[in-house]
Amino acid sequence: MSSAGLERARAKMSDAGIDPVAIDTFAHYYRLLEHGETGLIAESTIEPVGSEPLAEVEVDDETASAALRTTAVIKLNGGLGTSMGMERAKSLLCVRNGMSFLDVIARQVLHLRREHDAAIPLLFMNSFRTSDDTMAALARYVDLPVEGLPLEFLQNREPKLNVADLTPVSWLKDPDLEWCPPGHGDLYTALRGTGLLQTLIDQGYERVFVSNSDNLGAVPDARIAGWFAQGGTPFAIEAVRRTPSDRKGGHFARRISDGRIVLRETAQTSPDDQEALADLDRHRFCSTNNLWFDLRAMVEALDARHGILGLPLIRNVKNVDPSDSSTPEVIQIETAMGAAIELFEGARTIEVGRDRFVPVKTTNDLLVLRSDVYDVGGDFVLDPASDIPFVELDPSFYKLVPEFERRFPDGAPSLRNASSLTVNGDWTFGAKVKVVGDVTLETDAAERVATGSVLEHD
Repeated sequence: MSSAGLERARAKMSDAGIDPVAIDTFAHYYRLLEHGETGLIAESTIEPVGSEPLAEVEVDDETASAALRTTAVIKLNGGLGTSMGMERAKSLLCVRNGMSFLDVIARQVLHLRREHDAAIPLLFMNSFRTSDDTMAALARYVDLPVEGLPLEFLQNREPKLNVADLTPVSWLKDPDLEWCPPGHGDLYTALRGTGLLQTLIDQGYERVFVSNSDNLGAVPDARIAGWFAQGGTPFAIEAVRRTPSDRKGGHFARRISDGRIVLRETAQTSPDDQEALADLDRHRFCSTNNLWFDLRAMVEALDARHGILGLPLIRNVKNVDPSDSSTPEVIQIETAMGAAIELFEGARTIEVGRDRFVPVKTTNDLLVLRSDVYDVGGDFVLDPASDIPFVELDPSFYKLVPEFERRFPDGAPSLRNASSLTVNGDWTFGAKVKVVGDVTLETDAAERVATGSVLEHD
């Protein structure tokens, strides 16, 4: 391996018109990768960390409302949902009553503007693959843009690298697949490169709330904004207590060497430390990917590092065509935006309820969201009407959205009184089906759940 691969990657990015700071950032991580950096965080270097509960926070209404009025909202919207068989922005999926993720997000923010008499900006960080579809879908919301600010800015892109020699991959079947996003840690690079950090400050905004577009629980919250503002916090992440479904996911910890909070992702955990990663009693909190940061503190941090924050590297090995496991393996250099928590003195986490963490990563999650488990009021906030049931659909028949849709032609069953639903085999659901308690369906042949059926544990 040599820097010849880096020079080829630099040239490719420059020819594509990539921002120079993004190219320099890529080069920083390339050199780490070239020198064998893995980005792993050893269990021996960290210790458990607690989190302040939002339920115990005291913020008066005026402080909360004033803080929200000086908060900008950013939604990460670069995902295509390829793992669910989608080829366009996942946020275009219908989730409730004919509304997509984008519809719900837009209406949540428009409601908050009326409630707090504030021009709360909403910006989408789109990828080169999601921009056109997203902007077309949002065109109907003519009042959504805030004067002087764009409705979107683009995430940077970088070359996928051959595993053998770290040279940019060539894939003539679909040249777009030669590129990948640099992970959501690119947020800070993109904001700086577009000038949006300074523009927001110039327009009087003090902080930013960032979340994923597929998490409809991540509503800009005045109380959290007030907590963040009155504490003088430079950077904070909303945390939730880990459950058995989070055993394989990342978690917060405290670095022993300097006492800073760190976010350890699964890809940063060695095989020897997997048992500790899964220990819910030891590492109790995981990230919602809902984060808050002070705009001036972020500018100062970027300026001090010449535009490169230096977030921990994530070395992600995938196939050049993510939908085809027979295609060559490539390395994608990524960073996680939440990892920035370790860069700020005084950074904090705050424990929130699971109602603020409703990500849709699989069709299992999508079925729950489309069911009657959640009520949606005039503020377009999801309100869980019951405990969230565990759902596991047979991936052979339900993993991809088109197959999932065919098997629920009349909509999701009622899950409000369900504890769990496990579906093994090929089942098609009729209309007005109700699931009660713990239910498992098994079949070796295609079967149908009749309209109006009540499924109960037997």
